[in-house]
Amino acid sequence: MRIATRSALAGLTCVVLTLGLAVAALTQTQDAATEAWVLPRMPDGHPDLQGNWTNATMTLIERPPGYEAAMTPEQVAALEGDRATFINAHLADSDPDREAPVAGGVSWGDSLDDEASALYDKTSARYDAASGGTGGYNIFYIDPGDRVAVWNGEPRSSLVVDPPDGRIPPLSPEGEKARSELAEQRAQFGDYDNPENRPLAERCLLSFGSNAGPPMIPNYFYNNNYTIVQTADHVMIMTEMVHDARIIKLGEPTSLPAYIRPWFGDSWGRWEGDTLVVETTNLPRKQLNGNTNFAGGSEDFKVTERLTRVDANTINYEFTIDDPAFYSSPWTVQVPFKALPDLVYEYACHEANYALSNVLVGARWQERETAEAGGEPR
Repeated sequence: MRIATRSALAGLTCVVLTLGLAVAALTQTQDAATEAWVLPRMPDGHPDLQGNWTNATMTLIERPPGYEAAMTPEQVAALEGDRATFINAHLADSDPDREAPVAGGVSWGDSLDDEASALYDKTSARYDAASGGTGGYNIFYIDPGDRVAVWNGEPRSSLVVDPPDGRIPPLSPEGEKARSELAEQRAQFGDYDNPENRPLAERCLLSFGSNAGPPMIPNYFYNNNYTIVQTADHVMIMTEMVHDARIIKLGEPTSLPAYIRPWFGDSWGRWEGDTLVVETTNLPRKQLNGNTNFAGGSEDFKVTERLTRVDANTINYEFTIDDPAFYSSPWTVQVPFKALPDLVYEYACHEANYALSNVLVGARWQERETAEAGGEPR
């Protein structure tokens, strides 16, 4: 028995030592791989940005109150931990004997004591609103991001970095006037009077928010994934949301006339060292005013994007909005794009877009019911 015990202990010690050596070797290999990373390049010598990427993050565009620009490790752990707790709770098996959900759902953010945490978890409120009433997307289909954005090793409390307060600047007097005129124009119609009054994304014309851009901003809901394909004279960025595809021309710009305003505008790129710089003008006002991530823009709206690959898994993406006819000052956003080890799937928005025709048909039915009851149709 003693001999057997000694043999077993010796064998166990050998296994532990072997595992320890294996772990140490793996760690050294990973460290060496990180240190040995070399920026991949295309045949023309420029950095290779190709692949699948995601900009999903729980860091909001604007900085919530109570935060500095750089977050502390404790703040990061608290926010990411709250999000993980929420996700795990919603992924748990449903109780088959539960009561019917409350109409409209319950905002998980309302249960948080900290005001800033509640702001950071506005997407959690969306989860409940989407799945709490008569049904909709549940958390299985939602992927807004569960990590704080980290820029060159610094965890950020907002994507806006300029102005320094992390907030999008106020509108200029011209911008305020333009927004008022737009509101007056929209007030002439009911929400469901015609398909043109519905959001562009609902009509499957463009991504929700400003997901495809430019500028490319996380939509904090799902489909924050991109595929980049690159040649010597073009870069294509395909967005999973509504399968939008941006074609960026490289070289000396031959700008479009001001009256030609295609979706995604007129984009021209150039290389400044190892950074791809893309300047876009001629964005349609309807695209600018239809997004939900910022207030909109004028016909002079210009966005300058900068894409720099900083390691095997990261592209640093930065953009600056310059529109003095709409904003009181320029503003800049930084958001990392992380390598996506998965596929980017077809969105097939048009093929299943029954809801658009259904809401219009429903609105016409309501109008008939109102008219038959002697009321004034809207």
